[in-house]
Amino acid sequence: MFAELDVPWDKHHPLLLGVAKGSDRKAGLETLFFEPEGEGFSLPPDSPALHVIQHIRDESHDHAISGHRKKRAKVKSTSSLETIEGVGPKRRQMLLKYMGGLQGLQQASVEEIAKVPGISHALAEKIFYSLKH
Repeated sequence: MFAELDVPWDKHHPLLLGVAKGSDRKAGLETLFFEPEGEGFSLPPDSPALHVIQHIRDESHDHAISGHRKKRAKVKSTSSLETIEGVGPKRRQMLLKYMGGLQGLQQASVEEIAKVPGISHALAEKIFYSLKH
């Protein structure tokens, strides 16, 4: 690939290559950059080197997107309340509903938390101290 691009290659000093999609974002119309402020150049759409570069770009995008989706899903599906022993999704929901949200729960006393259906005084203490520390 580097020979086709007429670029010297040293595995100890890899080059950074920027890939910009064309204005209509169709494959094969990418502009390649070796320097951030440098002049871009294009390869023929049927170039094997361009196909390798496109594949690397597409795989890196897929990896980044799937990682981002996993991170968002994890944040959505777990709550800091669920890290407290004895609090699962149902009790979390009950606590938030009864207290009017996380802010209300954070401002509640142990006695107020213990009034939530399904929350014992001992669990209310755990929740209270977990939220304060």
